[in-house]
Amino acid sequence: MKPNLTLAQAFAEAQRCLLCYDAPCSKECPAKTDPGTFIRKLHLRNIKGAIRTIKKNNILGGVCGVVCPVEKTCQKACSTTEISRPIEIGKLQRFLIEYGWETGFNPLKNTSGKKAEVAIIGSGPAGLSCAAELAKAGINATIFEKKEKPGGVLRYGIPEFRLSAKFLAREIEDIKMLGVKIKCNSKIGANGVKNFRKKGFNAVFIATGLWNPYKIKIPGSDLKNVITSLEFLESVRNGNRKKITLMVKNKNIAIIGGGSVAMDAANSCKELGSRKVYCLCLESLAEIPASKDDLETARDNFVIIKPQCQVKEIVASAGQVAGIKGTETEWVKPNLFIPSNVREASGTEFNLKVQAVIMAIGSGPDPEIKNLCPGIKYKSNNLIKAKKDGVSTADKNIFAGGDIVRGPSLVVKAVQDGKEAAKKIIKCLN
Repeated sequence: MKPNLTLAQAFAEAQRCLLCYDAPCSKECPAKTDPGTFIRKLHLRNIKGAIRTIKKNNILGGVCGVVCPVEKTCQKACSTTEISRPIEIGKLQRFLIEYGWETGFNPLKNTSGKKAEVAIIGSGPAGLSCAAELAKAGINATIFEKKEKPGGVLRYGIPEFRLSAKFLAREIEDIKMLGVKIKCNSKIGANGVKNFRKKGFNAVFIATGLWNPYKIKIPGSDLKNVITSLEFLESVRNGNRKKITLMVKNKNIAIIGGGSVAMDAANSCKELGSRKVYCLCLESLAEIPASKDDLETARDNFVIIKPQCQVKEIVASAGQVAGIKGTETEWVKPNLFIPSNVREASGTEFNLKVQAVIMAIGSGPDPEIKNLCPGIKYKSNNLIKAKKDGVSTADKNIFAGGDIVRGPSLVVKAVQDGKEAAKKIIKCLN
């Protein structure tokens, strides 16, 4: 992770805040972390109060300060932009959380009790957030995680250089300190939700995320060194790093996709010693969905971004990836950024010599999700169908949130889903 602000730098940055009465930054935070209030407190040298505000509103405040694309949310609304540049809200948020750890100040207390028992499936941002809010309300929350360690996409889908395992573990420790139980290596099988109810759990929150990576079906897509970004990043972060290094070191790599995950894969390849790394996406540079920070890191690492193009074939030689064939593209209709709206630009065919291809084009729900809880409704794409509040389902005691409801979205929105689900669960149990 990049070094963060020092105490002096944090104070100086907070002093730039205009202390807006209406705090537009707070209105634009999906998780309602309330940056207007915590920056005001830091501005007035009330560091403990600032930390307390973050932890009260967002149990993953540190993580969100690191990975949230603030230029698209809170920071975008900052009034200081009209004078000079926006306040570095994400950096201040991260600073305050780390300062609390360094000085031993923790406003959180174990308030879990015996009011009720709630099972949470998945330990990603939505699951962790929901569990923490329930524990604060005196409800016993138990998280069931199928993988070896908790964190979900935060641990298995974000590279170490962006979010360190140590940083994530420290924030999860704060959640466990509230009394939340986390049971890893606990895959929930068919009718798992119904079984939870039989075991005495009063409610269930489903926050399984999206772990079924998409692949483009083109000639050569079944070759050995064609993998998904999820497989790649999980191997780099927690799996067989040695094997994945052999696949990309001193090689030319093609990344298909233009989002932040694609940039994470590209930057990870560079970190592992790749020679040339290409990111090929349908969007133009102005439309590319990756965050500003991720794009800057990619450029610093000399990642070659090829916008408005499409890979048509992965070329093989002796059963190995030897290159790709593609063409430049253009949108049929403006502002409709979907593959079906693309057409090839004639006479723009190109070839690239690469030895591996990583597809970073998104993920969907695990096909087994419907077996987990047959009693609720699902959309045609297997996402859980929630009611208007975004977290309630067809069963009054079953709730869901995060990407399994929204589809691919921001960590900070998953945090808010967890908070909202906790409110609904508390109301249901009362």
